[in-house]
Amino acid sequence: MRIQAAHFWKLSVLTLIMIMGEFPVTYAQYPTLGKVIFNESEMKVLIPEDAVIEVLAGGFVWTEGPVWHGGNKSLLFSDVPKNKVYQWTPKDGITVFLEPSGYTGLGNYSREPGSNGLTIDPKGNLISCEHGDRRISIMSLEKGGKRTLSDNYQGKRFNSPNDVALHPASGEVYFTDPPYGLEKGANDPTRELPFCGVYRITSDGQTVLLTDQLTRPNGVAFSPDGSILYVAVSDPEKAHIMAYPVQSDGSLENGKILFDATPMVKQGLPGLPDGLKTDKDGNIWTTGPGGVLVLSPEGKLLGRIDTGRPTANCAWGDDGTVLYITAQSYLCRIQTRTKGAGWK
Repeated sequence: MRIQAAHFWKLSVLTLIMIMGEFPVTYAQYPTLGKVIFNESEMKVLIPEDAVIEVLAGGFVWTEGPVWHGGNKSLLFSDVPKNKVYQWTPKDGITVFLEPSGYTGLGNYSREPGSNGLTIDPKGNLISCEHGDRRISIMSLEKGGKRTLSDNYQGKRFNSPNDVALHPASGEVYFTDPPYGLEKGANDPTRELPFCGVYRITSDGQTVLLTDQLTRPNGVAFSPDGSILYVAVSDPEKAHIMAYPVQSDGSLENGKILFDATPMVKQGLPGLPDGLKTDKDGNIWTTGPGGVLVLSPEGKLLGRIDTGRPTANCAWGDDGTVLYITAQSYLCRIQTRTKGAGWK
């Protein structure tokens, strides 16, 4: 559904929520929300001081997993509770791209049955973290037809694969597996693994456990050269961004806390560490308490994109300088002065 709503830009975000309800709305003239906070001067090199957070569409339940589809110049993203992947383009606005996206069984599964994290490999395949079917799937964007990359570790089903990243050199798939997609979360009786893992799918199809020591591993991203794997931990008591050196065989060395967002959680800022990406210079753009936090490679907080609401994930798009943001019921974007890692 598309609503031409040029006058909406004058309305408050609260009014927008009341008007929209729970159905997708695309705006002909984009309203804005939030603000950019500049903690350090380096932040002004990354984002213009007059940059605004544009709201491209709203009315979703919980948006996640944005990825730029260069083949048709669109953004794909998940609405996890709705079990759908949507597509947004400036011309057509919001359309349903894939349904079901993460649960193909009968009846209701849980409050979060759909796909979560998405990525696209160099061959044009969509790789999805599927909560309901508890697997990592792959599907050609040209021909369709899903198949399973991995749905278990040592014969035990995953909890609910959450986010995924491809190693920039090897192309191997790295993903996280917290219990958020299970009906009763960590206490769900169908849970088969007693831990929340970070995994790697090797080039020959083997699923390897990289660490089982994180309470709630969530977003994953690599440094531009692939030497570091960043993992966001969405535990309010240990709201950390972890950094793991990647060894030559694809395994991980002992990690360290790159940034501790727990004090920001305790301050009452909305959200937890969730999805994250890196830019060409190795800065980390991670959702967390207070929107999207921008960290230097050393872990210094340079500033944040304050959306005013829990924010799930982000992705580079267009020419690599636009950051798309999934923030609760909204799809947003902001123009930056940098470019995403891997973009030419």
